[in-house]
Amino acid sequence: MIDPVSLGHHVHDLRAGRGLALSALAGKAGVSVSMLSAIERGEKTPTVVVLSRIADGLGLPVSRLLADLEADRVIVRRAAEQDHVTEPGGWHRTVLTPVVPGVNFEWIRTTLPPGCDAGGFPAYAPGSHEFVAVESGELTLGVGDTEYVLAAGDSVYFPADTGHSYANRTGNPCVYDVAALIMRSRSAG
Repeated sequence: MIDPVSLGHHVHDLRAGRGLALSALAGKAGVSVSMLSAIERGEKTPTVVVLSRIADGLGLPVSRLLADLEADRVIVRRAAEQDHVTEPGGWHRTVLTPVVPGVNFEWIRTTLPPGCDAGGFPAYAPGSHEFVAVESGELTLGVGDTEYVLAAGDSVYFPADTGHSYANRTGNPCVYDVAALIMRSRSAG
């Protein structure tokens, strides 16, 4: 398991070694200064997406960023460590998966209140995949120009290299899980 404090010190040392201010790396990585600062202090464990962005900002592959930090092949993410995010519009998502070096996979549980449209998401890089399973309520999933209405217990797969959207058009809450393998272009270096 990767110790968040060790990871934070390592990210700090790599940033300092490149002569980058905290705000400069945050800008290059597309991560907020407060998030990056919390990671460097070991107070926050980054998601796979955030870790990938930091690695890109440092000009490193994720595997090199995490080299020598992985002490165990089993990575546990306790419920208290999960990222809980309330988005504009009142919808809520929880990132359930731990960070796994070299794997761009996330499992996210989302709750959409009645009548909530979470909006559209851009196409990811070719080779990206999403699996969606509806736990409760009804979800309207848009993939490209087609909409799919999914009820509790339904699931779907789609290549995520096309634009997609999520909406709850009913009067009841909707809870669904997204398992996503998102490919990203890597910067050279």
